Amino acid sequence: MYSLIIPIYKNEESIRELLKTIGKLNIKLDGKLEAVFVIDGSPDQSFTILNELLPQQKFASQLILLSRNFGSFTAVRAGLAEGRGPFFAVMAADLQEPPELIIKFFRSLESEDIDITIGVREGRSDPFLSKVFSGIFWFLYRKLVQPEMPSGGVDIFGCNSTVRDHLLALNEANTSLVGLLFWLGFRRKFVGYQRITRQHGKSAWTFKKRTNYLVNSTLAFSDLPIWVLTVIGGLGLLVSFFLGLAVIIYRIFTAAPVPGYAATILVILTFGTLNCFGLGIIGAYVWRIFENTKGRPQGIILSTKEFGRR
Repeated sequence: MYSLIIPIYKNEESIRELLKTIGKLNIKLDGKLEAVFVIDGSPDQSFTILNELLPQQKFASQLILLSRNFGSFTAVRAGLAEGRGPFFAVMAADLQEPPELIIKFFRSLESEDIDITIGVREGRSDPFLSKVFSGIFWFLYRKLVQPEMPSGGVDIFGCNSTVRDHLLALNEANTSLVGLLFWLGFRRKFVGYQRITRQHGKSAWTFKKRTNYLVNSTLAFSDLPIWVLTVIGGLGLLVSFFLGLAVIIYRIFTAAPVPGYAATILVILTFGTLNCFGLGIIGAYVWRIFENTKGRPQGIILSTKEFGRR
């Protein structure tokens, strides 16, 4: 069986078209598709509509209702946990990704030596400002967090049951599900596609959510802010030392008076940068504590083979 995970939040306008699309996918997958709908505390009538229409569909389905809006990553995790697999894919309810991409995901996972399929945008028909903000966001994400992330980010992916189990075992809050997917490693295949113009509703992926996502991802996967403090503090101490040395040399070898504020500025600069340097060192220890509390495994076995035994 193929489990298709679909998080739902303010998607009541696209549900009927979504069900038709899933029905067509089920036919192409020989009737082996299972759709897992996760209502992420949606304030509209999405749950009511799905609860009424799903019993009439010709594909197997599950309808999961979360107690409130926890975010799309939590919804996807809930769907992955309930899906029966052994192959899984995540699909957005707004139908901006071509349905054929899901077929490619499942076929690749089933027939090729890969564990994860990742949809990579080769183009998008979004408004200009949306493209600009998305470009800035993913540029910063690739620079600050995970360089291997595709330039357009990742909205949908597929995986086998092994990856699903390892992903669910990483029970972290305030993190990025996609970031964890890349952290796990495994054998990946990138599948390009053209993103389709949104036909129904508005995107719930607001600027605030993008900012929170970037902050959470940076703090969960990178110690860059700590190193920035340490480097600034270290460079500041060097500058303070050489400026102090220059003032002393100037005072000894010239008759010109040294302004009184020079010593004050040097003291402020020295202790300010020393404070940054000290915070960086303390942060490095705190980061190590944080890494241990996350409980991520030290290594993940991809496969095991034995030879020469009877």
